[in-house]
Amino acid sequence: MTSIIDPLPTVRGRLLASEGLAPFTWFRVGGPADALFLPKDEQDLADFLAALPGDVPVTVLGASSNVIVRDGGIEGVVVRLTPAFGKVAADGMTVTAGAAALDARVSQAAAQVGIAGLEFFSGVPGTIGGALRMNAGCYERETRDVLVSAIALDRKGRRVTLSPADFGFSYRHTDIPEDLIFIEATFAGTPDDPAAILARVEALKARREQTQPIREKTGGSTFANPDPPGTPNQRRAWKLVDEAGMRGARRGGAQVSELHCNFLINTGGATAADIEGLGEDVRAAVKAKSGVELRWEIRRIGRPAWTGETDPFATRDA
Repeated sequence: MTSIIDPLPTVRGRLLASEGLAPFTWFRVGGPADALFLPKDEQDLADFLAALPGDVPVTVLGASSNVIVRDGGIEGVVVRLTPAFGKVAADGMTVTAGAAALDARVSQAAAQVGIAGLEFFSGVPGTIGGALRMNAGCYERETRDVLVSAIALDRKGRRVTLSPADFGFSYRHTDIPEDLIFIEATFAGTPDDPAAILARVEALKARREQTQPIREKTGGSTFANPDPPGTPNQRRAWKLVDEAGMRGARRGGAQVSELHCNFLINTGGATAADIEGLGEDVRAAVKAKSGVELRWEIRRIGRPAWTGETDPFATRDA
């Protein structure tokens, strides 16, 4: 019997057919990847991309903390970067981190050698690759504030070096083409006493644990704030959700967090459709109450579980 991976290029890492993706996501939901590729190293990934037919879709997943994988799974090849892409090294006042490095690990590594300015990464769930893709941030700081340069592979497996100007940064958004796969990035900080930096990191971690449902099956912030940081009288997504009466709202096994209502939770047995549908319920309630159309911060990718040409979420804000 022919497998979906038979026509694909040979690899030194692992290439798996019809591999379930739910265990790889924070929400613990989602269907299978047609093919899941776990590259051994950068050269393995570059060679695979160079030989892969151009009509085969490629999707990259990191820690999947900010992703809903739909119940029908993902077409084509899903690339999940392995620990080989997670190295972190400091040099002077810069830190270079692989795209698979956890954001929190980068902030910790910087603090230990006296590099200040990257503390905010301790409050960003996920990996550096995801932070680059969406200009992730929190506590009034963003990825663009500290980025020096990044390296990616294009769809042909060629290395591309990117400067901050190439990103087209805006609030929780970049203009980087979807077919670029981030490999690593370099960030710059300023000198400070390591103990003082570590104390700030620990304070941010404690604040996050007290205010966010991080021990649940959840994702990062569901919706972007309507106004970017620094806007006078900035409107906050969580407050709009609360004012719309959606704190604790449910759909199937999904719930709006009681602790922080800009987070959705899989209470057990939720489907991806439950979670995405609840998010749309929230958006509708907020629009009806305040006139604000919340923009999804969490990415929703893949195929719905149902068949047919109609996707009820296809015309919604992406």
